[in-house]
Amino acid sequence: MKKLYEMMQDRANAATQMREIMNKFEDGVMDAESTETYNRLEKEFDALNANIIREQKQLERERAAGEVIDKLGDKKDEHIKVFARALQGDPESITRYKNTTMTLGTNATAGYLTAPVEFVNQLIAGLKNDMFMRQICNVVGPIGQAQSLGYPSLTTDASDVAWTTEVAAAPEEATIAFGRREFKPQRLAKLIKISKTLMRHAPSPDQTVLDRILYKIEAAQENAFMSGTGTNQPLGIFTASDSGIATGRDVTAASATAVATDDLIECKYGVKGQYMRGASWVMHRDLCKMIAKLKDSDGQYIWQPSVQAGQPDMLLGAPVYMSEYAPNAVAAGKYVAVYGDFKTGYWVCDSDGLYIQVLNELYAVNNEIGYVVEYYGDGAPVVGEAFSRLFQSTPPVRGATEMHILEADELIFQSTPPVRGATARLRYCT
Repeated sequence: MKKLYEMMQDRANAATQMREIMNKFEDGVMDAESTETYNRLEKEFDALNANIIREQKQLERERAAGEVIDKLGDKKDEHIKVFARALQGDPESITRYKNTTMTLGTNATAGYLTAPVEFVNQLIAGLKNDMFMRQICNVVGPIGQAQSLGYPSLTTDASDVAWTTEVAAAPEEATIAFGRREFKPQRLAKLIKISKTLMRHAPSPDQTVLDRILYKIEAAQENAFMSGTGTNQPLGIFTASDSGIATGRDVTAASATAVATDDLIECKYGVKGQYMRGASWVMHRDLCKMIAKLKDSDGQYIWQPSVQAGQPDMLLGAPVYMSEYAPNAVAAGKYVAVYGDFKTGYWVCDSDGLYIQVLNELYAVNNEIGYVVEYYGDGAPVVGEAFSRLFQSTPPVRGATEMHILEADELIFQSTPPVRGATARLRYCT
């Protein structure tokens, strides 16, 4: 709270100084030094105001989360222990936890356990550390109680401003149009079964369950961010869609089964320069291995290995991120790589909720405890022009681009498909 109070004091001081400068030059033009000071104070005020709003919202969230802890008499450590024992399937702990915390469901359905604050925060931190897409993309939300989260989008930009004469009417803008990109809380669910023996003897039972949840959620999310269809799941970057990255953003490789240096250069320069400053490559490690062997015209490798642990390798000046869920087949008609500004172009939207349902008795005959895990969120490319996608060319179709030698007195031509009598060049065979 002291931090918030200090920021509010600083904001008030900045506002006072700005008012003094304005009063000083109320009847005149502000000099250069005062203008510079005023602009600096204005930026400080805006930055402090934004931080204050964020801090107030966070304090409100923590207050709401703390209400659950308060029901236990501020016994936070005991609260976590009860939750851990509940995850082990202890009936008494499940009942105690459900009676003292917010729950969803009924006894007939085993009851949903809402994870304590510490557990959820640790899970979110794990996703950020392990999933590169959450690091390089723009994470927005949470959706909260809303059915969806809509953001305005510029579907058609305004035409360029035109030079005109002194007395002519200003040209009217008629092309600009706005739409809305909508994110919905798509359901991601998984049933995890863990041995009761393991849970009884694990040093940290809640951490055991957490590790499994991290793995399952991470795998499903990354798979969807790569190749999701957008129907009841996120829309992937390797999925051609007018709602995400359309086929107009594709760059076709010269070969159907290989990637050349020129193909990568074409892909990189398929996006505007302003997107290149924050651009990255995303591809499968099999393609990385192929590209790492390519050389430029001077015989130098175009792949630049990282010289610092934990940092990605570089390709044509941009970092490369490898995903096991990216397409790994370099074959005709397949997407193999995406280049672009993910922070601008791809948004990940989290809903606020991770739910765990403990199935203590259902799998008891197998000495197991079941955990139904549910996560709600969405993701999609929101600025298609921020990306360029490498597509492997398809083999030529006979008759589309090749020339046939026909029988004597017949026409030799190129068309799609061949049509006798089309404009052609005559050739007589002897």
